Amino acid sequence: MNWKFINLAAIVAMGMCSCGGSKTSSKMEILKEPFGLHNGQQVDLYTLTNIANGKGVTLKVATYGGTITELWTPDRDGVAGNITLGFPSLDGYRSEAFLQSGPYFGALIGRYGNRIGNAKFTLDSVEYTLAANNGVNHLHGGLQGFDKAVWSAEELMEKDAVGLKLTYLSKDGEEGYPGNLNVEVTYRLTKDNELKISYKATSDKLTHCNLTNHAYFNLSAGKAPDVLGHELTILADKYTAVDTGLIPVGLPVDVEGTPFDFRTPHTIGERINDDNEQLNNGGGYDHNLVLNSGGGELSLAAVVYEPLSGRTLEVYTTEPGVQFYSGNFLDGTLVGVGDVPYVKRYGFCLETQHFPDTPNQPAFPSTELQPGQTYSSETVYKFSAR
Repeated sequence: MNWKFINLAAIVAMGMCSCGGSKTSSKMEILKEPFGLHNGQQVDLYTLTNIANGKGVTLKVATYGGTITELWTPDRDGVAGNITLGFPSLDGYRSEAFLQSGPYFGALIGRYGNRIGNAKFTLDSVEYTLAANNGVNHLHGGLQGFDKAVWSAEELMEKDAVGLKLTYLSKDGEEGYPGNLNVEVTYRLTKDNELKISYKATSDKLTHCNLTNHAYFNLSAGKAPDVLGHELTILADKYTAVDTGLIPVGLPVDVEGTPFDFRTPHTIGERINDDNEQLNNGGGYDHNLVLNSGGGELSLAAVVYEPLSGRTLEVYTTEPGVQFYSGNFLDGTLVGVGDVPYVKRYGFCLETQHFPDTPNQPAFPSTELQPGQTYSSETVYKFSAR
């Protein structure tokens, strides 16, 4: 499919119309348009729409970085709004200001999401040195991680979902990692207002693999000046305490009695300015929560409710952890979709993952990927309003 792009507002309006108050439309669409050039490669932007029962979700994904650029969901009144941070053109993702600040808006992250201490690890007695792009540490795959790759795309039209399959070959030695890693990531929008992200990868050498997506959410869609009023629940009894470089120190510790206890709902801003060493290390929340599910089976990890719009986000994952980041380093320099300046704490992230620095932490669930094995992970974002 390569249909002429239709204005997003028109898509939403057409998909959500009802006739005579009794009939509703149900539609799934994939629309494609050029998004620009990156190092001579064509970058495309796909708009996926799945609307059922008069309500639905619209997703925009660029093949540059497999990046979610926009995500439109209805509020309690049925009015669609963009709930993620991104840019209307490729230029935004290639600007000097964006590259210097490195927020990774909506991008696929690999080979390793989060940090690896001292940008090194050892496999089979061989030490591998990675790019040190976060002080002395390695972050989110390095200087040219998956977020800066141009992915190949295949459109999917299924019975109950519309999707986009993205593939990328990370060659042996890329950013210091061993093995040719074949990666497949599939985005699906379902009729149940879910965004399902499925990850698969295989390697021809022993390597480490820890994939995630770095979407920033603001469920108010512009109604609130920041995300501090969002009410957050995370099903985690423990978290990984970190040093000043945000590298884990020791085994996971109990959340009880700390600002990291989200087992019952708390607003993001309720304790974010507490005098707490861990909060000071991250400039706010930038920590891995150890999910009670333990990973492996798709399980509820977190719930977020935004009271102004009524939007609710449920996060399900097969991963054992989730990195909760409260947008501490946004400073208003970057201006995104709708000419919105992204000020401090305008967005939050829930990055489903294995734990930070696992390659150097043998007590953590392993991220080793053997030849002949298939890395497999799934995360589901379910949207509703009340």
